[in-house]
This record gives sequence, structure tokens and C-alpha cells, in this order.
Amino acid sequence: MNQMRQIRVEKVTVNIGVGEAGERLVKAQKVLEMVTGQKSVQTISKNVNRDLGIRVGMPLGCKVTLRGDSAEEFLQRSLPIRERKIYAYSFDKEGNMSFGISDYTDFEGMKYDPEIGIFGMDINVVLRRAGNRITQRALVRRKIPKGHRVDRDEAIQYMKENYEIEVVE
Repeated sequence: MNQMRQIRVEKVTVNIGVGEAGERLVKAQKVLEMVTGQKSVQTISKNVNRDLGIRVGMPLGCKVTLRGDSAEEFLQRSLPIRERKIYAYSFDKEGNMSFGISDYTDFEGMKYDPEIGIFGMDINVVLRRAGNRITQRALVRRKIPKGHRVDRDEAIQYMKENYEIEVVE
């Protein structure tokens, strides 16, 4: 097979939305660092919601972006928590996949800490082919041709073959 046509995991983003700054956000960051082994960054609100008391620039959650081997390893650890079953609606038309985990203690080796409490998280997986840099480079930026993009069916097939998941309709 042509190397440029091979699909790969570009990144895995792990996100915990808390909805407020303060002690819960610090605990959520601690959970992300325990689970992923990397330092997390805060996610900041971009617009105002007066009903919820949210202002622009207010920290609402935290996230960690994993790339390369650490992304693959984290995906191998997180899929068994879902019993390797992912719903078909978890895949979007660009070939990305998202799923949630309801409790961080489901990860192997994690124990419940009453100081922290229970935190769930969202896991987003971005699948791409080689050559995606043309969309981000400074000079001669281009779009990826339709035939080179990863579509939904290809993403499902890739995840079935490489991670032995079962896609539930």
C-alpha cells in the first residue's frame, strides 16, 4: 500500500469540562495528569453566557493533547474501559472519533481518592493521512483533496482493524 494513503492517529485530546474555575478545576487537572502522565492546560471561555454566569476569558475546564506513541498507548488503555464498543454516531464525517468515560477510576491502576471525587472525561481521536501539513503551512497553503481525506467509513474500518473495536449501530 502507498505510504501516503495509510491512516494514522494524529492526536488524542482528553478533556474534562468543569464549568467553573477554582478547586474543582485544580482537581480535574490533577486527574488528567494522573491518567495521561502529561501536564494539562486550562480551557478558556470564548463567549458570554449570562444565564450560567460565564464571562469571556474565564477558565471552564482542562485538556491534554497526546501525539505519537503516547496517543496510541493512551488509546489502547482507554478502549477496554468501553469494552471496545463504540457507537457509530461517535464518528464524524471527517473521520474523527469521540467517546466519553464516566469515571477516571476505570483506568487500570487508578484508585478512588475521596479528596478528588469523581471526574469523567471526553476523549477525541483525530485520524489523518500523511500530507496534512499543507493545510497549516505558512507558504502555499492548500486544501486536502477529497480523495485524500479520511471519511467516516475509512475511520471505522481503521479502528476495527487496528484497535479491534466493535462499532454499535
